[in-house]
Amino acid sequence: MKRVISTGMLSLLLGAWTSVSHAEAPAEDIAMQPAHVIVSPWKQHVPPTKRQGVAGIECTSKGRLWVVYGRDVESTRNFQVVRSSDDNATSWSEVRLMILPREGTRAMSASIWIDPRGRLWLFWGQCGGQQDGRFGVWTIVCDDPDAAEPKWSAPRRIGDGILLNKPTVLARGDWLLTSSVWKADNSIKVYVSTDQGMTFQLRGTANIEDAKTRGPDEPMIVERKDGSLWMMVRCRGLAETISQDQGRTWTPVKRIAIPHPTSRFFLRRLKSGALLLVKHGPMNEKVKREKLTAFISDDDGMTWQGGLMLDEREDVTYPDGVQTEDGTIHIIYDHQRTPLGEVLMATFTEDDVRAGKPVTDTVRLRVQIDRLLLSNP
Repeated sequence: MKRVISTGMLSLLLGAWTSVSHAEAPAEDIAMQPAHVIVSPWKQHVPPTKRQGVAGIECTSKGRLWVVYGRDVESTRNFQVVRSSDDNATSWSEVRLMILPREGTRAMSASIWIDPRGRLWLFWGQCGGQQDGRFGVWTIVCDDPDAAEPKWSAPRRIGDGILLNKPTVLARGDWLLTSSVWKADNSIKVYVSTDQGMTFQLRGTANIEDAKTRGPDEPMIVERKDGSLWMMVRCRGLAETISQDQGRTWTPVKRIAIPHPTSRFFLRRLKSGALLLVKHGPMNEKVKREKLTAFISDDDGMTWQGGLMLDEREDVTYPDGVQTEDGTIHIIYDHQRTPLGEVLMATFTEDDVRAGKPVTDTVRLRVQIDRLLLSNP
């Protein structure tokens, strides 16, 4: 049953939302209840904020772009908004969906993904207070994301942790979802669905042995050509772990030689078979959260080439991406979560990345999706 909130109820919910304390609150039972899924909220009912970012992007087979990003990021007031574009990001809808947390909980770190059947999945993390040591992956699903009025399923909880990145579909059809219970032993959890998302089970965990480097692991998996699974992890830089048994067991998480700040990256296999990596700075230089750059690998991550600069400024962070049917790559990211709160997009092709510069007319940089100075009059 879909949860659609009336305007009157929404006013009451917003009143409760504004009373949330910034101090940590356990609220464990409340955190096990779904956040409020509000379809087509009135513009004046979307709570104002001074901080936003941590975005995700997807594209339907008909070309509709969907984006999700957080407002009041990294606070107990954290909530999520979803918007769409039907004209290749020339214009964007008002907020089409809002994930509004219950009092004492947080709706955070959202991810958006289109499965092999064309359904749109929206995932978000949920916890009591700022952090509760357990977290939880919640999801709703839209069967027809190109509809004029998309319909969403009821929320359900998949398991513990925070799922920030898109699932990975293996060659044999399994769906793997990575989540993280921050700063804990075996913090990285790998959930699997073998029935197209009807059910999920915990398949395995990966452990960061050095406790000092544990944090928001933000892991991403690709299946290598030899059948092994390669997981890259945020770990005071970049780290990796390998599975030879479809995700049941993983090698200890170890730092790798690619320099990187402590920040999210993006890793995905392209339609050509090459891997795309979006990170901060050159492959041989550690920089701050700046110089967001795209690279290509033809040998499953052993070597990297190209280097298309997407945004050289400071405070450009948290890339997510999708490749459309025509080969266009869309990367979404944020810039200065405070005070600008810009949510931006870059579009390009694999050829542009390999050349290390724009060589096609597909390239568009710093495409603005939202900005706080515009969204908050």
